Amino acid sequence: MLLVLTGCAPAAPETPETVVATFQVVGETYKVELATPELIAHAQKLLAGEEVATIPNGTVVRDEAGVNGPWSWHIDPATLEFADMTIEVCDGLPSYVEDRTVTSEQYCPWSAKLIAIDGLPGS
Repeated sequence: MLLVLTGCAPAAPETPETVVATFQVVGETYKVELATPELIAHAQKLLAGEEVATIPNGTVVRDEAGVNGPWSWHIDPATLEFADMTIEVCDGLPSYVEDRTVTSEQYCPWSAKLIAIDGLPGS
C-alpha cells in the first residue's frame, strides 16, 4: 500500500512570547518590549529591588502602539536601555508623550517604577 501525503509541512517552531515590562509613572502606565536577555535580566533585578539603573530610556516610535496600547506610540525595543541619570527634556508622563508635550525623540521618565514583567519563559 502506498500513501501519498501532500501539503504536509513540518510544524513551524513556536515563536517565543514577547517579554514586556510595565512601568508606572505617577499613576499612569506604559509598556516596553524587552528585546534582549540582558534587558530581561536587568528588569528582573529591578523588579526584585536590586541596586541597578532604574530609568528606562529609549526612542519613541509615534503613531504605532506596538505592545504599548492604548497609547499611540511605543519605545523602539532596539534602543531601550536603563540609565542612572538622563537629561530633563525626555522626562515626563506617558500622556505627555501622547499629546506631544514631550517633544524629544527619547523618552526617559525619571519616576518610572517597574511594576510587572509579562511573557517570561516558564511563566
